[in-house]
Amino acid sequence: MKKQRNETMLLIVMGIVIVIISLINPQFLTAYNLIDMLRSSIVDGIFAIGAMTVLISGGIDISFPVIGAFSMYTTTILFQAIGYEGNVILPMLTAALMGIGLGALNALFIHVFKIPTFIATLGTSNIISGLLLTFIGSKAIMNLPKGFTAFSKSSLLTVPAQVGKSSLPAAFLLLIAVAVTAWFILNHTMLGRGVFAVGGNITAAQRVGFSVGLIQLFIYCFAGCVAGIAGLTHTCLVRTSNPFDVIGTELTIIAAVVLGGTNITGGRGTVRGTLLGVFMITVISNSLIMIGISTYWQRAVLGLLIICSVTISAFQNKKKNLSRLHIQKAGGQR
Repeated sequence: MKKQRNETMLLIVMGIVIVIISLINPQFLTAYNLIDMLRSSIVDGIFAIGAMTVLISGGIDISFPVIGAFSMYTTTILFQAIGYEGNVILPMLTAALMGIGLGALNALFIHVFKIPTFIATLGTSNIISGLLLTFIGSKAIMNLPKGFTAFSKSSLLTVPAQVGKSSLPAAFLLLIAVAVTAWFILNHTMLGRGVFAVGGNITAAQRVGFSVGLIQLFIYCFAGCVAGIAGLTHTCLVRTSNPFDVIGTELTIIAAVVLGGTNITGGRGTVRGTLLGVFMITVISNSLIMIGISTYWQRAVLGLLIICSVTISAFQNKKKNLSRLHIQKAGGQR
């Protein structure tokens, strides 16, 4: 019920924002602008699914942009070096496998060495970015393999724009596939129940028989896999592989996830809410541009959204804890 209430409120707020901006600038609600916003949400949406899974488990991962950058850049160099001319499926699988390997490194530090998730992922983020820039490269690659370019040109829908055309890329199907996979795992498997259980109370999860180590291994490998896919998708869409492109987006992504109703301390979150949160961030960014507000103010608005999202989440946790306390007192009096 709380999940639906949060998502409904988010839809209402989004609707109000869209109406206000449309009155200021009628171009906002045009078909080509909506498609452009959907296009802009693809990579952030894929990243957000992985970040959401970590947050539900009670952790916080800030290494996923670096994992995405490492996976996409290394994959591009590898397939460029061998003169690959096939489709994007094999490179996408390669980037995903690299992400899984780097995600497993996070799981190792977190479970085996008992390092707090924020510190562990901060450390691995610096290690991975250092290895990437020192040993693999730091220059943008413009000449991508043919399969990458072909994938970026394939579209699901094209509409006329003010200048030229606006297309919804086939990469949107990747976002749908990742979202459906995460939704199924979290809501229809014992593994998904374990993720929520670990996020709700890790001690209680251990007592009822969940293997916390295996669940954390899955969580960070899944987040790494998703980050690898998101990174290479970004490379294909912008038709350039730049190791600096997606680095630094972690706060925006986490803000979108929390805005979508995922509890910052774990135990609660939905795929639907996360995607709504991502689109809400995109709508706000796009609307600020369309009404001529400086990009510096966009950062201020994003910071305000982060504060509001975390405050709401903290308030909900406090209310939940007070309710539990009242129930326990009532039970003790009986």
